[in-house]
Amino acid sequence: MVDKELLAILACPKCKGDVNLEKQFITCKACSLAFPVLDDVPDMLLDDAWPLDKAKKAGFAHDLHL
Repeated sequence: MVDKELLAILACPKCKGDVNLEKQFITCKACSLAFPVLDDVPDMLLDDAWPLDKAKKAGFAHDLHL
């Protein structure tokens, strides 16, 4: 689980907008991107982001690890 204090200061690396926690992803609705959370650590790299639709189809779950 991502710490609430960390989540409060995170922003989308693409648009700098607000993000939300959706199970195992940090999502940006403005950019339609989903950033995986790996072992409680958000991976906010644009190259690692999933399209929001792909994450939604996966039920906002993945089996990725650090």
